[in-house]
Amino acid sequence: MTTFDFATETSRTTSRPAVATRVANTISNVYRAWKNRRAFYRLGEMSDAELADIGLTRADLHVAIDVPFGRDPTAMLREIASDRIETIEDFARKVA
Repeated sequence: MTTFDFATETSRTTSRPAVATRVANTISNVYRAWKNRRAFYRLGEMSDAELADIGLTRADLHVAIDVPFGRDPTAMLREIASDRIETIEDFARKVA
């Protein structure tokens, strides 16, 4: 066995775990996205008062659902809610 053959075999064996890790991560991400989409759809079943209690509106749900499947719509809702809270706090500081 030459040095070149040994180096080629070594790189193949070390790349297999990396490929397996990427496949596992992809499967995990797809499962998480699917699970979060199910939770997102349950938000749509809430009343407007319940959504207001958690800092969201029905329009926020319509904005967040437009993200592609691979992205998490609940992350978009988190951003919307935190931006709204910051805006309200800034407005309260100006008034006070």
